[in-house]
Amino acid sequence: MSQTLSAATLLAVPLAPLAGSLIAGILGTAFGGNRIGRTASHTATILGVFIAFVLSALTLKSVLVDGARFNQTLYEWMVVGGLKMEVGFLIDSLTAVMMCVVTFVSLMVHLYTIGYMHDDDGYNRFFSYISLFTFSMLMLVMSNNFLQLFFGWEAVGLVSYLLIGFWFNRPTAIFANMKAFLVNRVGDFGFILGIGLIAAYAGSLNYGEVFAKSGELAKLGFPGTDWMLITVICIGLFIGAMGKSAQFPLHVWLPDSMEGPTPISALIHAATMVTAGIFMVARMSPLFELSETALNFILFIGATTAFWTGLIGMVQNDIKRVVAYSTLSQLGYMTVALGVSAYSAAVYHLMTHAFFKALLFLGAGSVIIGMHHEQDMTKMGGLRKYMPITHITMWIGTLALVGTPFFSGFYSKDTIIEAAAHHAAENAGSFIAQYANWAVLLGAFVTSFYSFRLLYLTFFGEERFRNNHAHDAHGAHDDAHHDAHGHHGVQVPHESPWVVTVPLVLLAIPSMLIGFFTVGPMLFGTDMLGHVKQLPFFLGAIEVLQENDVIAALAHEFHGPVAFALHGFMAPAFMLALMGFFLATLLYMVKPEWRVAITRHLAWPIRLLQRKYYMDDLWIGGFAGGGLKIGKASSSIDSGLIDGAVNGSVSFIGMVAALARRVQTGYLYHYAFAMILGLVALLAMAKYYWL
Repeated sequence: MSQTLSAATLLAVPLAPLAGSLIAGILGTAFGGNRIGRTASHTATILGVFIAFVLSALTLKSVLVDGARFNQTLYEWMVVGGLKMEVGFLIDSLTAVMMCVVTFVSLMVHLYTIGYMHDDDGYNRFFSYISLFTFSMLMLVMSNNFLQLFFGWEAVGLVSYLLIGFWFNRPTAIFANMKAFLVNRVGDFGFILGIGLIAAYAGSLNYGEVFAKSGELAKLGFPGTDWMLITVICIGLFIGAMGKSAQFPLHVWLPDSMEGPTPISALIHAATMVTAGIFMVARMSPLFELSETALNFILFIGATTAFWTGLIGMVQNDIKRVVAYSTLSQLGYMTVALGVSAYSAAVYHLMTHAFFKALLFLGAGSVIIGMHHEQDMTKMGGLRKYMPITHITMWIGTLALVGTPFFSGFYSKDTIIEAAAHHAAENAGSFIAQYANWAVLLGAFVTSFYSFRLLYLTFFGEERFRNNHAHDAHGAHDDAHHDAHGHHGVQVPHESPWVVTVPLVLLAIPSMLIGFFTVGPMLFGTDMLGHVKQLPFFLGAIEVLQENDVIAALAHEFHGPVAFALHGFMAPAFMLALMGFFLATLLYMVKPEWRVAITRHLAWPIRLLQRKYYMDDLWIGGFAGGGLKIGKASSSIDSGLIDGAVNGSVSFIGMVAALARRVQTGYLYHYAFAMILGLVALLAMAKYYWL
């Protein structure tokens, strides 16, 4: 435990947003009597997140400059058979980076929300939710044990459920939040299974104690099978990450979660919750390094997600859904990095991606505001002269996303692509390694195409909004509470207010610069300029076997951020991104009429992408629908066959009893007559059988 980090200060980081959430959620809503107004609610929550950000930044400084570390139990909940249930913090470079990312993006979203949710009746409730989400995410990343990790894991899932279904009077929002909740429960089943196996065989839930026993766990087999126990544990944990980080085939919830307000998309689905799975695997690197099977499984899932979900973004017309599928694809890149043991590259891309993806989501929200809550890009066009700040910041976010050299996204994304290529070269006979290499390469083309398609449809070309006289798409609007306002006639777009544009500018700065200044220290163990060797950034936080360390192999070719970027102009990934740019420019700016012919000739593949590979049909109509049909069939069998047999038996007994009651009349001559008839019957039988 370091003397430079105090438990009280660290405890204030998650508790400050929690305090703001409670103030806004209790005193600012009908639950607590509406004792405070909007200004007090957003002031309390923003102040709480700001305090958390400042303390997180100071913590990062202490970790990097002073070499501070913290690993301590703060509260012992209970002890069950020697298994301790605790609340504690583990602060190292990995945690400190995540704390800063979470709090900074959350702060920008809080500021942005003032303008975006200005007219919403649930204003105070919304601020309470997003501040509570920040608390949950901080508890997740700061934990030093699996119990607290699981608490934060489930807490962010619960709050995301509330946020996605924030407009609870919309059936689509209710369906979306239920879908997200249930799909994540599928992943969490594997997650809790992995944690349960760790508790059973390691006898502890503390990270340090479990990692110390990782060598022993690697020697054990899973009972009743020839599987290795460590492989089952790691795959179980990663299945949890598949749900939380929206990896194929548990990705289906994330695009639908766009039904929530746009700030939610930026907070949950770009920067924090969906990256929890990536963070978790990086934190568990001492375990995952011991299972090659688990790493190959991760690599395959990540490659599939990176390429195939990106293709769906090419045919989306909803501006937020395009960015959502971009998020899916980039999460796939992070997962590929995990699969090739480039954990630091995955976390690095997580950090850079948080800034430019939050920028793109908030920029999309700004467009929606300017377009009077229209989300269909085919009804936009020519917005650059009406929304110059949004236009410029969206360009910056896009250039970072497609991996343009010198922008932040380039340094992290290109490192992952090179790591995948190095892994493929080292494992020439592995289908999974070759598949992953080609998936991330071709993904660069796909990302570039749908990103520039978004820009062209939104900010360039014909001003198609002038044809939207009736504004007939209110059912798909981001803000359903505006539907009753009755926008008729031509609604001229306008730039968003400063509470919306200022966060865009503040996010645009790191989207351009943070990669340049951090790639050397965070990835390759050098100073900012790449000249002076220093200790690895994630030393002690991430463990990689020497034979798996692709980042160390790439470090020999790193000669500073400038040389790295210049080399990037000649890299295959940049050439493919350039091809995507030219194709989008050709089809949406130069020869738009060609799109009609292409759409006609590629009708079936386009329909396949529009139906999302029928994955929704599989989950909703297949698994969920099949489950309902099995339930109805079981109910029919229960009520028809089983209940029928039981009820029939009862009816038969009742009928016999009714007849018996008729026989028992109480008259003596009736009994005498019956006796005579019985005697006659007995004599007849005796004569027939014996006489």
